Amino acid sequence: MTRMVLALIFTGLAGLFATTSIPADVLLIEEVRQAGRMKVPENGTKSADVRSRFGEPAKVHQPVGDPPITQWEYEHWSVYFEYDLVLFTVLHKGEVIDKKTE
Repeated sequence: MTRMVLALIFTGLAGLFATTSIPADVLLIEEVRQAGRMKVPENGTKSADVRSRFGEPAKVHQPVGDPPITQWEYEHWSVYFEYDLVLFTVLHKGEVIDKKTE
């Protein structure tokens, strides 16, 4: 009896999450495709190379933590460094989606 109740609850929850997550999954896939076409610093790039290729950042935050993590903000994205190397680049909210209507 307990297994049947748990199975019904699990099935109901799975159905609820499946119906609500489909649009988010489609949007995420499209965002990943578009992000792949954007020119942003790659992981492992030196800060001097980022500066020479993309110019001066709009804002540079002070290092935080140990090892020190530094954030540079550009117009459409921010880049995070550990010491002198790029850890990752994060696109600002709404920057991934192509706003052109075709």
